[in-house]
Amino acid sequence: MADSLTLEIADFVHMVHTGIYSEETGKPQPLRFTIQVTMKPIAHYTADTPLDASKNYMDLKFAASEALPDGVHFKLIEAVADHVCDTLFAQDERVEAVTVKIVKLALSVEQELIGITLTRDRR
Repeated sequence: MADSLTLEIADFVHMVHTGIYSEETGKPQPLRFTIQVTMKPIAHYTADTPLDASKNYMDLKFAASEALPDGVHFKLIEAVADHVCDTLFAQDERVEAVTVKIVKLALSVEQELIGITLTRDRR
């Protein structure tokens, strides 16, 4: 089994223009993101290993916020997840796989979690 490194940001909420129902269109709605990036680790990490030996966690947050295009309405959250994957693959060639879980908070009536999980491997 090969070594792997998974970086994660969990339960990050960001407002995104998405949805197909009339009550969802025309305004952003809160989405909860959990993003995992898998990459091959270096042989060994020490106390003074520099950041560039891994990936900055803030890149994951950026992909689900500032990297989403302004003024674009995503009909499906699957398209939002795809955009996040594309952004992370473009940022760093060491990224081998990305998993994006999105929960649509506005649809929750009784605390249920309604959403998707998309996993993409580098093509």
